[in-house]
Amino acid sequence: MKKLIAIILLLAAFGGALTARGEFRWGPTAGVAITNLKYKQTLFTKDQCVGPQVGVIGEMMFPGIGFGIDLGAIYSMEGAKLHLGEQPVWGDSYNGQKGYGTVRLYLHKIDIPINLRFKWTRMNGLEEYWAPYVFGGPVISLLAGHSDIKVIDNPFGSIGLQCGLGFEIKKRFQVQASYLWGMTYSTRMEKLVDVSGQSRVWSVRVAYLF
Repeated sequence: MKKLIAIILLLAAFGGALTARGEFRWGPTAGVAITNLKYKQTLFTKDQCVGPQVGVIGEMMFPGIGFGIDLGAIYSMEGAKLHLGEQPVWGDSYNGQKGYGTVRLYLHKIDIPINLRFKWTRMNGLEEYWAPYVFGGPVISLLAGHSDIKVIDNPFGSIGLQCGLGFEIKKRFQVQASYLWGMTYSTRMEKLVDVSGQSRVWSVRVAYLF
């Protein structure tokens, strides 16, 4: 946890130093996330789920070169549907309680993306109406809440990498799609600690920048 806080503070200071040299804009964003979990061992079937995303993003572009960065704070409801009843270790009774069958694991996260962005800004005036861009970088995810499933542990934070593409309309609206690979685990089975899952997230979002 201390390492995550240190990374966030360092990135905030870095972004503040760069703001004075670039064109900064910000605004709300919202969309949907199609999520699943990739486990080290595939001991049961899992299905992807769909959840909302909503938050605030900021974009800082450096004039004339097309490069910039974007940061954000985005609530994301992630997780998966887990068929735990396929294995006796979870399907049978657990600490005197009834075992589990199929459960929906909800992970309520606050995602903090830090992306390097390249936008095509020299298109003979066409960029005033439509400009494509690509982006990629790390995402720090902080857990705000989760399903109360006794056999599953969930860490406070995780780190992933994402990449994506989008387009900007009239320098205000942005529509983008991205994919996130979890690099550290987002969930872990309590009885078998080596069965840990990393997030896999497809996202589609729309933003309006002031």
